[in-house]
Amino acid sequence: MASVLIFFSFYLMLFSTSFTTINGVFSDQSPMEISIKRMEKLTHLHFYFHDILDGTNPSAIRIVGPPKKSVSGFGSTFMIDDPLTEGPEASSKLVGRAQGMYALASQHDLGLLMVINYAFLEGMYNGSALSILGRNPALDTVREMPIVGGSGVFRYARGYALAKTVWFSPKSGNAVVEYNVSVLHF
Repeated sequence: MASVLIFFSFYLMLFSTSFTTINGVFSDQSPMEISIKRMEKLTHLHFYFHDILDGTNPSAIRIVGPPKKSVSGFGSTFMIDDPLTEGPEASSKLVGRAQGMYALASQHDLGLLMVINYAFLEGMYNGSALSILGRNPALDTVREMPIVGGSGVFRYARGYALAKTVWFSPKSGNAVVEYNVSVLHF
């Protein structure tokens, strides 16, 4: 009886730690659920986004324009590599870059689709990034956009960014936007 119990225990241990292949070699899945408990951190970030469309060194360029009959600019798409700074002045300390694109995605108001990575260059966040994917109702005083992921110290990040326009030039389209970001990450 003891030998049957030992054999059964060995059999159970051997097959409970093996991996099952699903869909060929594309993915492996363990039949055991492994739970790693880590403490999530809540990080608050505060920085300024400088969107410069004019001059000799613009940080945002239009890559797609609207149809000629469009009055609203609907469909205009911009690729950006905007500086993120500690303060609202362009000369303020550079803490990162906003890299990605935004597009005028609404026919009825100034609703932007934001697809942007905030790549940080300073301090403990150097080399890390946060990803935003969401709607930016640009004429609202304060806009909330979702943080949908990240890399580096922000791996598995989720949270939100609050944006508030500090300065805007209707003639050039240049803007400075204050960001307050709250993000949960490991």
